[in-house]
Amino acid sequence: MAYDQQLDARINQTVASWGATKRKMFGGTCYLLHGNIVCGVHQDRLIVRVGEKAGTVALDEPHTRPFDITGRPMKGWVMVAPQGYAGDGLNAWLERARVFVATLPPK
Repeated sequence: MAYDQQLDARINQTVASWGATKRKMFGGTCYLLHGNIVCGVHQDRLIVRVGEKAGTVALDEPHTRPFDITGRPMKGWVMVAPQGYAGDGLNAWLERARVFVATLPPK
């Protein structure tokens, strides 16, 4: 299935300045910092890695759901619908993910 290339371009504009690298994954794209996935695109949804504790809290926010494309939700990951990343919402989600991934050791 196709993924939202406009969302991908918006993400790239922000994370390129972080030194993130891009890979095709999950039928879309993912961006990595120091070998750790920080965010990506699956269909029309933003995928963000915010950590297990923050992920649980984030699921109480509107337009979010667990990142589950296989029947086994990934802990610490959240999928955000387009309404949740509209406008400045995208940068807020990306920054949350960047802050979490910065705590992880490089791979």
